[in-house]
Amino acid sequence: MPQLTNQQITSRAFLRPLYADSYFPNHVLDRGREILLRLCERIEAEKPADLTALYALTHAATEEFNALDGEFEKAGSAIETVAREEIAEDFWYVASAYGFADADVEALIATRDW
Repeated sequence: MPQLTNQQITSRAFLRPLYADSYFPNHVLDRGREILLRLCERIEAEKPADLTALYALTHAATEEFNALDGEFEKAGSAIETVAREEIAEDFWYVASAYGFADADVEALIATRDW
């Protein structure tokens, strides 16, 4: 795994409020956290030049969360309102940390089905 260089990202505890809620299984949250970290790795490697390029990367990560929703369901959980808001917040945090504070949070996760 490449070493992330963005200090805002390396100090961020992704999905933290969800880990505090027993409704969300940690092993599935761990996979969600990994999706967000892989997104950061791709941003650092590919250095998107504009929002269109960034959205392509975030949409791919959103598709991974779409697939992860089934894992939540198998564990008796779901990506529901609280989780949706937290995941969206982390996507926006990532965009902002990499200089895209003007990114639209709904556009970042436009491909979501949760």
